[in-house]
Amino acid sequence: MKKINWAVLGTGVIANEMAVALKKNGKNIYAVGNRTHEKAVIFAEKYGIGKVYADYSEMFTDPDVDVIYITTPHNTHLNFMKKAIENGKHILVEKSITLNSDELNEALALAEEKGVIVGEAMTIFHMPIYKKLRKILESGALGKVNLITMNFGSFKEYNMSNRFFNRNLAGGAMLDIGVYALSFIRWFMDSKPDQLLSQVKQAPTKVDEQAGLLLTNAEGQMATVMLSLHSKQPKRGMISCEKGYIEVMEYPRAWEAKITYTDSGKTELIKAGENADALAYELADMEKAINGDPSCMHLDYTKDVMDMMTEFRKSWGFTYPEEEK
Repeated sequence: MKKINWAVLGTGVIANEMAVALKKNGKNIYAVGNRTHEKAVIFAEKYGIGKVYADYSEMFTDPDVDVIYITTPHNTHLNFMKKAIENGKHILVEKSITLNSDELNEALALAEEKGVIVGEAMTIFHMPIYKKLRKILESGALGKVNLITMNFGSFKEYNMSNRFFNRNLAGGAMLDIGVYALSFIRWFMDSKPDQLLSQVKQAPTKVDEQAGLLLTNAEGQMATVMLSLHSKQPKRGMISCEKGYIEVMEYPRAWEAKITYTDSGKTELIKAGENADALAYELADMEKAINGDPSCMHLDYTKDVMDMMTEFRKSWGFTYPEEEK
């Protein structure tokens, strides 16, 4: 496999986790760029990165960069994605990959034209536990998937200027945490849900603070989701099948799941992968995609999830400033 040079745009929490993940695999980030140059310098010194751009936009035209990890806020993604793609760079983009389906489709059409790989950094599509659970379900041991129930609730301080509640930073529960729940649902459902219902509670800034979602697909599989930004819930997913059910805790970066078999009451603990290696799995799959296997990024699921999130937000009459231009 060809050596791949990674550049990272942004120096926040995710960028730091990326640097650690690459180092675990004996690799390093080739270059870093940030709006604030001093932060990029500090980041480079911390992780032994050899190249810091005086102007972060230089990474898009650097001939030595193969792939860029975009870790900036959701509402900045599209412009950065287009700049990278236009210059022939592969891109891995932090979730949520764009604000809506129109933005994603625009980026993907350009990527197809330029022949580059686009991937979303969605842990659920790459953690080993999910690949293992899918094999168990495909074996028929639990029968058909009938119901999926999801919870994800954070308790964020009621500071309307922070990114969670700030409309100008693409705040709200759907794009920040709902994307995990819907990705989990899409991973285990036979097809994309085509019947969507919901209720939403808005924060004072008019972003979605709390929401209840109900989804059904053509096969009759159903799912429910409860999301909250100001009320703590466990990160819990439950898949109910004909012959048993699967419980997954801490599902955004899960490493184990408990299966309960209905007839016998027997339980089985399934383990695969490590919570701490979540980003390493994403990066490894992205490199596989660049080297010829794009299917491992599950872009079709990314598109389905974005379609659902867009439809829910449209039903709420909720838009971001970028969508109103």
